[in-house]
Amino acid sequence: MCGIIGYVGARPATPVLLDSLRRLEYRGYDSAGIAVLDGANGGRHTVVKSDRKVADLVARCERDGVPEGTIGIGHTRWATHGRPTVVNAHPHQDCNGRIQLIHNGIIENYRELRAELVARGHQLRSETDTEVLAHLIEELFTGDLAEATRAALRRVEGSFALVVISVDQPGTIVGARRNAPLVAAFGDGEAFLSSDITALIPYIRRVTLIGEDQVVAGTREGLVVTTLDGTPVTPRIIDVDWNVEQAQKGGYPHFMLKEVNEQPEAVENALRGRVDAGGEVSLEGLLDAVSIPDLDEVRVIGMGSAWIAGLYTATAIQQLARLRAGVENASEFRYGDPIVDERSLVIAISQSGETADTLAAVREAKRRGAKVVAVTNVVGSALSLEADAVLFMQSGPEICVLATKTLIAQMVCGLLIAVALARGRGSLSAERHREIVAELREVPQRIRTCLELEPQLAEMAQRYAHVRNAIYIARGINIATALEGALKLKEVSYIHAEGYAAGELKHGPIALLDSETPVVAVATRSATLIKTLSSIAEVRARDAPVIALVTDGDTAVDAELARDMVRVPECSELLSPLINVVPLQLLAYHVAVERGCDVDQPRNLAKSVTVE
Repeated sequence: MCGIIGYVGARPATPVLLDSLRRLEYRGYDSAGIAVLDGANGGRHTVVKSDRKVADLVARCERDGVPEGTIGIGHTRWATHGRPTVVNAHPHQDCNGRIQLIHNGIIENYRELRAELVARGHQLRSETDTEVLAHLIEELFTGDLAEATRAALRRVEGSFALVVISVDQPGTIVGARRNAPLVAAFGDGEAFLSSDITALIPYIRRVTLIGEDQVVAGTREGLVVTTLDGTPVTPRIIDVDWNVEQAQKGGYPHFMLKEVNEQPEAVENALRGRVDAGGEVSLEGLLDAVSIPDLDEVRVIGMGSAWIAGLYTATAIQQLARLRAGVENASEFRYGDPIVDERSLVIAISQSGETADTLAAVREAKRRGAKVVAVTNVVGSALSLEADAVLFMQSGPEICVLATKTLIAQMVCGLLIAVALARGRGSLSAERHREIVAELREVPQRIRTCLELEPQLAEMAQRYAHVRNAIYIARGINIATALEGALKLKEVSYIHAEGYAAGELKHGPIALLDSETPVVAVATRSATLIKTLSSIAEVRARDAPVIALVTDGDTAVDAELARDMVRVPECSELLSPLINVVPLQLLAYHVAVERGCDVDQPRNLAKSVTVE
C-alpha cells in the first residue's frame, strides 16, 4: 500500500527521495509528496505534493526548483480517509509547518483526537486521519522529537508506520510502526527509513528490523530503537541479497511480463535447500513446533492470490496427508469465531508478510492455541516474526502489483508442506515422495515451455480484448487455476471474470453464456477430464466460445469443442496447476495490453494491503 521513505545524511535528500518513490510505485497509490529540510539559516521545509503519479511530482520539482537539504521524507498515498487530492496528500504538518509527517495505516480514534485538537485551537487542513499525528507531536514536543512521537503514539489506537522530521531537531529523522511495515538502515554516515526494502536496494545492504510498537531515531551517527515507553531495544539486523537488477525491468515492457518470465527461477529458488541428497523434502525442522501425529486439521488463510495458493495447498494436504484441510479468507477468519485449538495447524500465506487481515487472523489463531506456519517472501516481516515457523519463498522482489512469480512460489511452498505433513503422518510412501520431488524439479523447464506459447496467446488476446465478461472452469485441484486465471484477467484488464468448479456451471452461471462470453476451460489430463469435457459440450451448445487448456498430445478436445486450444506440457494432476496457470497469466497480460490498461499498477489496487 502506501510507500514511505525517509533520509538523513550528507548527500542531497531530494534525489534519494524521488528515486526511492519510483521504486515504491509498484505498491499502488493515488498521490505523492516530499518534504525536505534545509538546516541552514534557521531551517525550513520545502514541501512538494501531487495528486498524480511520481512523474508529476518530479516535474513539479524541476519546474519550481529542486528542494535543497540533506534530510527529508517522501510518500506515495493510497487513499483511505479523504479523497486523493493535493491537500490530502502526505506529508502533513503541524500548525506552524515546523513538523512534517508521513503515515501508512489507519488511526482509528482520529475523530476523537481531531475534536480535542480543534477545541484547543489547532487548525487542521485535510480530511485525513494522519494529520492529527503531526498536531499531537507539536503539542508534546519539548526538544526531543523521538520522545514527542512516543508520547503521541501512546494516545493512538489503530495501525501506523510513520516518519517525522522537525526544523527544531534538523539532524534527526524519527519513525515508528504498529501493524504496518517499516524498516531502517544505516551506513557511511546516513540513515534511511522505508516501508519496503526495495527502496533501499541501491543504497545499503544491511537492514534493521523495527518491531511492533517500536520507535527508531536516525541520525548521521546511527540508529536508536526504543519501545513506546522509551525502553532501549537491540534490534535484529539482516543482510539483503536482492540486487538492483532484480528490481528493474531488464528490457521487458512491463514488470508483470518480466516476473511471469522469472517463474522458472522462482520455483528453483523455492526448492533450494528444501530437497536433500536422497531426493526427499527436508524442511530443516520447519514443523518441529508441530506435533504432526496429534493434528486434527489444517486451516490455510490468505487474501487474493495468496488465498488461491492456499486452496491449492489445502487440496494437496488432503490428498497427500489424508488430513482435513480447508482454506479460509483471512479477513473473515477471526470474525467467524473459528474452531481452532492446540490440535490445529494454521498456514498463513502472505507475499509481503504485512497483510493486515492475515496478521489479525494469525493472532486470533495463536490466542486459541493453534500453531502457525507462515509462507512469506520478506525476511523480518511482521508475519515472519509472529509465526511459530516460517517457510520463506525466496522469490526476490516482485514489483508488479499483481502476483505472478510469488503465487507460483507460494504453491510450491504449500506443496512442500503437504509432502512433509504426509511423511510425518506415514501416509506417503518413500517412492511416491521421491516421484513428487523428481517432478517438482522438472517444473521450471515445463514453465519455460509454456512461456514459448506467448505469441499464440498474444494473438488470441486480440480476438478477446473486446469482451465484457469471461468464465473460467476447472475440476479438482485445478479449480485454483481457474480462480487465479479469472482473478488475473479482472485485476489487470478490468474485464469481469469468474472462476467456477466446472460442475457448478449448470447450477446458475450457465445463464450468463452467449456468443460474447468466452469460457476458459482447464481440460488438461486428470481423473475427471471426461466430466470437464461434458461441461465444455454444454458451453458450446450455448454458442459461447471456448478456450481450452489441454495436455500436449491429447486429442479429447477438438475444434468442435474449442475455438482455441492452448497445449501445455504433460504433468501429473497434482502439479499441473503450477504449469497451467502460466498461459492464463500471459493471456490476461496481453488482453490488458490490447486494452491499453496500466499493467503494473492497475487502478484501485495496492501491492500490500496493510489496513483492514
